[in-house]
Amino acid sequence: MSDAVRRIVVGVDGSELSRSALQRAAVEATAHDAVLDVVHAWNFLDQPGPHFDPDYGETKARMRIDAFISDALGADRPVDTTVTLINDHPSAALVRTADGAFMVVVGARGLGGFKGLLVGSVSQHVMHHANCPVLIVR
Repeated sequence: MSDAVRRIVVGVDGSELSRSALQRAAVEATAHDAVLDVVHAWNFLDQPGPHFDPDYGETKARMRIDAFISDALGADRPVDTTVTLINDHPSAALVRTADGAFMVVVGARGLGGFKGLLVGSVSQHVMHHANCPVLIVR
């Protein structure tokens, strides 16, 4: 085994499925003695909530995701947890961040209009393009 640090990358967007993915990724990180790298891709045009916030940026995104992680994991948060915020489309951000990771974990959100797509477009993209094992949580 190499001395390289293992990383479990998990994509979160604040949804219930990403909460489940985060909780599963935390279990995997603990089981494999790995760093849990929580990735949130954000951008100015895809903001949470019903109204556009011209002041939404990395600071607000970080506060939102830090609160989400604390709520989802509580005392079960692995000691070695990092948060990566990327201003990009989620699928590209996750594939890029997962390069060299031990595993990438995503939720199977599937909220788009494609009824035949059981896992969602982001999960589908990550599944086909990540250079590491992919765990899709439903």
